Amino acid sequence: MKEIIEKQREFYRAGHTRPYAYRAKMLARLETVIKKYDREIRRALYSDLHKSSGEAYMTEIGLTLSEISYMRRHLRGWMRGKTVPAPLCHFPAYGEVRPEPYGVVLIMAPWNYPFLLNMEPLCDAIAAGNCCVLKPSAYAPATSALLKKMLSEVFPQEYITVIEGGREENALLLEERFDYIFFTGSPAVGRLVMEKASRFLTPVTLELGGKSPCIVERSADVEQAAKRIVFGKLINCGQTCVAPDYVLVHKDIKDELITCMKKWICTFWGKDPLTNPQYPRMISEKHFRRVEALLDEGKIVFGGKTDAGKLQITPTIIDMVKWNHKIMGEEIFGPVLPVLEYESLNKTVAFLKKREKPLALYLFTRSAKARRLVLGQLSFGGGCVNDTLVHLATPYMGFGGVGGSGMGSYHGKAGFETFSHQKSILHRAVFPDIPIRYPAYGGKKDKIIRMLVK
Repeated sequence: MKEIIEKQREFYRAGHTRPYAYRAKMLARLETVIKKYDREIRRALYSDLHKSSGEAYMTEIGLTLSEISYMRRHLRGWMRGKTVPAPLCHFPAYGEVRPEPYGVVLIMAPWNYPFLLNMEPLCDAIAAGNCCVLKPSAYAPATSALLKKMLSEVFPQEYITVIEGGREENALLLEERFDYIFFTGSPAVGRLVMEKASRFLTPVTLELGGKSPCIVERSADVEQAAKRIVFGKLINCGQTCVAPDYVLVHKDIKDELITCMKKWICTFWGKDPLTNPQYPRMISEKHFRRVEALLDEGKIVFGGKTDAGKLQITPTIIDMVKWNHKIMGEEIFGPVLPVLEYESLNKTVAFLKKREKPLALYLFTRSAKARRLVLGQLSFGGGCVNDTLVHLATPYMGFGGVGGSGMGSYHGKAGFETFSHQKSILHRAVFPDIPIRYPAYGGKKDKIIRMLVK
């Protein structure tokens, strides 16, 4: 690893990655190799997560290609930086903010979207002009192996390299010095990454998770809310960091919402999802057992079946859930949806303000007042009004967490800026050189300084 990182550092110092032409060429290569291996990528995702071809393209391949396309269209303009005015006291002068690459960056990706969450940040890092060490998750071995094959085919190792392996390799990488670390995963591992990065004062982006609430206010279109909640919850078998983790619904419409969610689950996956060849599975036995253990509290009103052999859990709705239940103490990361009722939206918002800031929040409502209350009072990474998940599927807004759900953001220009240092430069004319700022001070000079600085 030391040898690989040092070769990348030499390659970066030689200036190969800085020109626009090189970055654009590498993005084009990345796009080409993804299209070439489209079928193999979908096969790998099916092998790792039992993800259908359509879902694989919609949630991973297509989003990656969209990010690359957006980067290629806008990169030249972003690289120019911008000119800004200078204060009167610096006259004659002007300021410049120029983006420059960090250098050698480390991207550590999780298993739940093993293609997307490797390739999107890689695309952003390439656009920003960095060399990159990519570390896929060992829990998704088929996708990890394919990424190594694909990227080694089109990029030299001293520019982009993939390091496979598990915890040992992760630990060894975190002992090395990088110029930037981009990590997606659990809050527990995120803390470790930040601790290791602090040894070298390495800046980090942490894309973590948490319990993302979904509030269904009394004025909501219940039928549409149910449809979109079920879609967002069950994509990738619930193994999505921004999936609705639990539903908070007004007591007057709770029964109607549950009835509608049952209907849409059957519409999407059939009456017995475990026999549906397109229904995804849990990534491993460990995660299957963890989610299975969350079914013991509350009242299961739909689903609850499991198949350990296939690592599958049916879409499950649990009613009568209390805040002190185990399922409300951790991120579920599976196809299990607790439903809690509320009476007062004001009290619910006040309660949520005391909890950890989530990565996402979803609000279903027709009320402008409810929208102002929730969006104005609650802090969260990002979210949707009257939908779920799709806020992350746009290059026009950054995606990231806040507080315990992470720090930093990416996607589109935000991704380019994440992997770029914004270098500030003041350009000053040689003449005139007004003597006001130079010693000695006092009298009229002090008054002029006060006026100019103010």
